[in-house]
Amino acid sequence: PQLSAHKGIFGTTLFASYQQTRVHIHSKYSDMNEEMRVEAMELCVTACEKHSSSNEAAAKLIKETMDKKFGAAWHVVVGMGFGFEINYEVKNILYMFFGGNTAICMWKCA
Repeated sequence: PQLSAHKGIFGTTLFASYQQTRVHIHSKYSDMNEEMRVEAMELCVTACEKHSSSNEAAAKLIKETMDKKFGAAWHVVVGMGFGFEINYEVKNILYMFFGGNTAICMWKCA
């Protein structure tokens, strides 16, 4: 698979209202196709709402669901105040914010 690199640093206060929910989310960066991106964002919202007191549980739910739906090997980070530099398969990254200050980064890299 083709790989690409992306750097990110947590820290933005701009948020957009998600169309299907009152929760504020913002897609900071994604190269996924529209259908996959929307599905991934909906999954992130569901996981973060279900596991609002555990970022680790939310990340595990997102990873396991993405692995089943789109094949292994997905990696997921959920939290506040982190930076990252990763390699990923092209068309397989999403970096978003949920609920104001929780960042979610998911990427596929086999």
